[in-house]
Amino acid sequence: MSTADDPVPEPKAPTDRSRLARYAWLSIAAALITITLKGAAWHLTGSVGLLSDAAESLVNLVAAVVALWALTVAARPADDVHHFGHSKAEYFSAAIEGQMILVAAFLIMWPAVDRLLHPQALENVGIGLVISVVASVVNGAVAFVLLRAGRRYRSSALTADAHHLLTDVWTSAGVVAGVLLVGLTGWSPLDPLLAIAVGINIVFTGWRLLRDSIAGLMDQTWATEENTELASLLARFEAPDVQFHGLRTRRAGHHRFAEVHVLVPGAWSVQRGHDVVEDIEEAVRAELDDVTVMCHLEPLEDPRSYGDFAAEVPVAREQD
Repeated sequence: MSTADDPVPEPKAPTDRSRLARYAWLSIAAALITITLKGAAWHLTGSVGLLSDAAESLVNLVAAVVALWALTVAARPADDVHHFGHSKAEYFSAAIEGQMILVAAFLIMWPAVDRLLHPQALENVGIGLVISVVASVVNGAVAFVLLRAGRRYRSSALTADAHHLLTDVWTSAGVVAGVLLVGLTGWSPLDPLLAIAVGINIVFTGWRLLRDSIAGLMDQTWATEENTELASLLARFEAPDVQFHGLRTRRAGHHRFAEVHVLVPGAWSVQRGHDVVEDIEEAVRAELDDVTVMCHLEPLEDPRSYGDFAAEVPVAREQD
């Protein structure tokens, strides 16, 4: 068991969340570039698939602006009105991203159905496809950067924006394949049919983003591996006179919260129990990023100290 005399690592410095806004600006720049490129590709070819692809990039621009707002708000510190900070603002961005993807699916499928009913020959297929591929490469590169940053900083806004851009890449791939096959076969209905198929596919991406944002707003617990990491850290402090129960976790955007009941002998002084709790909280702050842990001290012998919660994360010390 760790004691008050053991050296405690220095707490990690909190992540500077204000820096994440630059990733949203990168997404905005990518959206403006791809709107221009895809709009030119549609104008040259007359493809409804490329038109719907350009429309999705317009949706990407709106979503990126929303992500910028969410990241800016989430970076604000706690204040008199929001004692736990503003990190949940990222879930609103993820939810709006999901809705925007659903809107994009509609924008893709609606003109595709009309073109299916009223076929039209395509023009300048070669140059149009080249331009669309360049736009897809831009989106793919930015999506890769955002996805890495989202995972590194546990940012639901950046992760949602990355998935949105990846959806756009898959949309473009389907559209390019359709336009290419139409150019090779001359069968015009293939263009709108593939556009409809792509639209149906991205509906599922939008639904997943909405589901994840709702889970965050509902205070879903940490991922299993994160809970295990915290439980293992607490288990280092376990001893016959120090036990744990009632470990519960939740996340609010990038920030994570945990609370646990610490059981010590009732005969201990307040100071002695407080020293143990301070050591535990300092160890958590030193080893885990963006975590606020609250410890509740209880007497080990009191039956009322047990059975508080219907669900909790087990803390068990490994046997030697």
